[in-house]
Amino acid sequence: MGGIEFLKGHGTQNDFVLLPDPSGRLDLTAARVAALCDRQRGLGADGVLRVVRSGAAGLESAGEWFMDYRNADGSIAEMCGNGVRVFARYLVEAGLAEAGEFTVGTRAGDRPVVVHPDRTVTVHMGPAAITGTSVTVVAGRPFSGVAVDVGNPHLVSVLDDDVADLDLAHQPDFDHDFFPAGVNLEFVNLLGDGALRMRVHERGVGETRACGTGTVAAVAAALHLAGTDTGSSTVDIPGGRVTVTVARGASTLTGPAEIVARGELDEAWWAAAGV
Repeated sequence: MGGIEFLKGHGTQNDFVLLPDPSGRLDLTAARVAALCDRQRGLGADGVLRVVRSGAAGLESAGEWFMDYRNADGSIAEMCGNGVRVFARYLVEAGLAEAGEFTVGTRAGDRPVVVHPDRTVTVHMGPAAITGTSVTVVAGRPFSGVAVDVGNPHLVSVLDDDVADLDLAHQPDFDHDFFPAGVNLEFVNLLGDGALRMRVHERGVGETRACGTGTVAAVAAALHLAGTDTGSSTVDIPGGRVTVTVARGASTLTGPAEIVARGELDEAWWAAAGV
């Protein structure tokens, strides 16, 4: 019997293990996800993308395929902008979808995507809703921020100091009453008209090289602080650059998506990882 098929990919160095599982038969426990994402005892990744048909996932969607996304700690997440790009590119390269526009189902709702000829991908991310303000504390230092819902929760802090100097090795503190399910934390420098630089500490993962929904949240927050709710910006993150457009009730994210490896997981390892 063969092993369990996997692929490894990344979107601006936010990396994922993809598990093709059209019928939803894999027992994808939190322990297995955490083991897969562990960079010493597994393949190493910021999260797992299970490729499953929407019907097999038990969800209603206009799209045939559902992105079952899990954080690196095994927790279930609503949405991942970088992950959707990688997911969409895989579908096209595997012959499961035609290049151009189609729909991917997520826990945050359907997400139309466009796979371009150069294999960059545009994702229609839905609304970016400003939900209030809060504070995060990094290494004992408080930073005020704008709370943004992009299908998952974010808190965006715009800093005068260089974000490169922040110590994000440990979990920053935040208001657990305001964010009972946790929060993704973005720290942003304004670089001028239509340009931002960002670092992110992701819920259930830690600092990552990029966060797709986080870049949308960052642009929405920056526009909000500037007194508007529409505009476009490039966002430089440690893993590269993406372009975000925010409009009333809608947003898009455009960036690269790479498939870097494929193979089979050993079945004995898979069985042991589920314990």
